[in-house]
Amino acid sequence: MDERDALTPRLSLYEQALRLDRTDLDRLPRTTVDVPAGDREKRPRRTWQESRAAAREVLEALLTEPDTARAVEEAERRLRELRVRAGHISAAAREMAVPDEARARSLGRHLTRTGTSAYVVGTGIALLTRLGDTEDVPCLKTLGLLPGFTDAAIGALDAIDARAGALLWLDRRTRNDELRPLIDALTGGDDEAARALLLTVPMDRRTVGSTIARRIAQSVRLPDLLREEPVALGIVAQGARLLARMGSLRHYEPEILNYPDAVDAFDAVITQAHRLAPTIDHYATLLSLALDLHSGPAAQLNWRDGAREEVLGALGSLLTAPGWAAVLAAPEPADAEERRRLRWLRRNAQRPFTAVPGSSRLRIEVVERDPAEPDVVETRFLVDGRPLVPRAFGRGPGHFPEYLLDNGSLRATADAQEVQLAEAYCTEGCCGALYVTVRREGDEVVWGGWRGAAAGVQLPEYRFDAAAYDAEIARAETDHSWSWPARDTARLIAEGLRGRPDLLTVWDVAKGWIGTDFDDPDMSVLSFVFWPGLSAGRKDNDGPWLQFVWRLPDDGTPPGERAAAALRRLATEDPKGYAELMGGSREYAETLGFVWPERKRRRT
Repeated sequence: MDERDALTPRLSLYEQALRLDRTDLDRLPRTTVDVPAGDREKRPRRTWQESRAAAREVLEALLTEPDTARAVEEAERRLRELRVRAGHISAAAREMAVPDEARARSLGRHLTRTGTSAYVVGTGIALLTRLGDTEDVPCLKTLGLLPGFTDAAIGALDAIDARAGALLWLDRRTRNDELRPLIDALTGGDDEAARALLLTVPMDRRTVGSTIARRIAQSVRLPDLLREEPVALGIVAQGARLLARMGSLRHYEPEILNYPDAVDAFDAVITQAHRLAPTIDHYATLLSLALDLHSGPAAQLNWRDGAREEVLGALGSLLTAPGWAAVLAAPEPADAEERRRLRWLRRNAQRPFTAVPGSSRLRIEVVERDPAEPDVVETRFLVDGRPLVPRAFGRGPGHFPEYLLDNGSLRATADAQEVQLAEAYCTEGCCGALYVTVRREGDEVVWGGWRGAAAGVQLPEYRFDAAAYDAEIARAETDHSWSWPARDTARLIAEGLRGRPDLLTVWDVAKGWIGTDFDDPDMSVLSFVFWPGLSAGRKDNDGPWLQFVWRLPDDGTPPGERAAAALRRLATEDPKGYAELMGGSREYAETLGFVWPERKRRRT
């Protein structure tokens, strides 16, 4: 009895996954088993490049050894010894030389179906990611039920059958209960129920993020769905919203660029858009698509010559038609959010459709996204008509204009200066930032010395006519047509403090962020840090400090008057007496004579 386990052949991981649900592989069950714990040992410290190179050596040896059984045994031993991750194996499989693709594909199938360890099966999935075909879809879907292989299986399916990859991703990676009925219908193959349920999905950013939007679009075959006859108007609206959600940069990369059918989906949505009722919501969704086609990630899609301009032109013709133009002329709604949205439409309605005469190779656009979906205000850089940041960086939007334009960071001077153009959504310390060095050379301005570009992207030096460059920077710095009263007020306060920093230092405080509240864009916000001794030049960097925030609601007063009043108050009253204490610590507050607030902090 003690020897039975040793004498009984171990089930392959594929066979274990099959036992989860033998009757219907298309209906992905929620119950899963895990990859053997022995395959998740502590890994040695090694760079990504070193681990990938080590894995590539093992795979190349595996493919050249004529004795398959011996080669597999040796590969497993080496991979286990190296303790590389699945991502290293996949990357190695993508880049290595494959002398005999048919043999490598056959080996991949053998390993995925018979392997009993994570290293062996992971190697098989990596080979099929590069060389697999539709024959491998059922096996990969089944292996995807095992948590240790879910991501690898999704990656392989994305390369072979994007819809199968999307279905597996939705089923294994989505935890939102509001989406579960739609996901169950899709994975169960009930297309009629899925169409009905798609109409009920709330397309807010908390329910449908950019990745979920892409996976839903792939799963419902969005372009085909929009071309069915007859197509429900609700489907057209939801399709447009899915595309708009994919354009968001509040993620690690713009998902619209990962959607293989994006161009087809844009064409299908715009073809049907004339059937939508002219409402604020529909106008805002279509304008969001136009802004992304004009200067956002969607402009980087693989458009045939002139196709993007055709789609953008069709949108422009639709939104300037009498019925849609009437939306802009309607009385302002009583609801604050709808009123804010209508004002955003009025500010931006012509922006993506208006050519700028005489502009240089470089065009700078400041874009505020639909206020119904709060997002950062971003600075976009178009070089020769194409957006730079999504292609060169892709892990976050261009910096806000207060950082790049209001302080003259992009001006070209005799001294070269490095400028951070964009930062990863998760912060630079996590996933980096994009830097450029701006320098003037005679009658040219040069953008070069790039740092932080996406892997595999080699950015050239861009040379601009100096006079045209200076004119474009001056235009961008003075163009505030994108802005709204609360933002204008904040900008004017910041401008006033740059000219008179003593207004704050006299109170032992240093300026922090000045802008608008993320959750309430009609609220101007001034943050500052109280640091005792600052005005006397003896600030103790290790001593106690406190952060304060002063909020100024939009009361209808012109921004210039509100900013002037705020600066006068700063000049005559200590702001620590009327601003909210927001940061530091209870200990610091007590040390400095303040009461630590007992409340939940607000985000600014």
